[in-house]
Amino acid sequence: QQHFKSESGGDGKGKNQTGANGKNLIIKVPLGTEIYNEDKTVLLSELINKDQKAILAFGGKGGLGNAHFKSSTNQAPRKFTYGEKLEEKWIRLSLKLFADVGIIGKPNAGKSTLLSKISGAEPKIADYPFTTLHPILGVLKRFDQEIIVADIPGLIHGAHEGKGLGDKFLAHIERCKVLLHIIDCSEKNFMDNYNIVQDEIVKYGKNLNEKIELVALSKSDLISDQKKDLLEMI
Repeated sequence: QQHFKSESGGDGKGKNQTGANGKNLIIKVPLGTEIYNEDKTVLLSELINKDQKAILAFGGKGGLGNAHFKSSTNQAPRKFTYGEKLEEKWIRLSLKLFADVGIIGKPNAGKSTLLSKISGAEPKIADYPFTTLHPILGVLKRFDQEIIVADIPGLIHGAHEGKGLGDKFLAHIERCKVLLHIIDCSEKNFMDNYNIVQDEIVKYGKNLNEKIELVALSKSDLISDQKKDLLEMI
């Protein structure tokens, strides 16, 4: 649904009764939603706290009935004013996920497989790049704690400029407390893959490179001793 309209106020009635106010229109959105103006140049509000609300448009003030114009010389005036027009506004909504851990890496590095093993999430898993096109959340239950883990779609060279929708994926990392970088050790150029992702995080900015980062190696049982020496450099 693209168009939302709040309820109109009621008409005034006899015996000096004013018209009833129209009901507020409340649109529920996920936590982490950002609200922008139509061309997305101004951030109007961001909803980052539970039950937080943002007023985006106001209804018009009601008109004046004939009783308002009553005087000692005119006890039954036939005069009134129309109410104000309601405020119309176009907005854009953008969601940045909240997560304790964001799993990052190149496409097809094993991020979704890890998420499926540690949580109840069921991401699509296949042996080709870009299987995951949207961030997927899972919950890791550890003793009496629940840890929210986000599978961030794979990042490629030029992601910070929007290639492969990378800028949208990187935006979700902004609100992750910790980054878990998955490296597929079976790739010949796994060190280059690691550096590409790190470079994109730095170029995207917003202090993403200052977040706590852990590195996990997938398929590490398949690598040679020479590759193991390279891994010590990370």
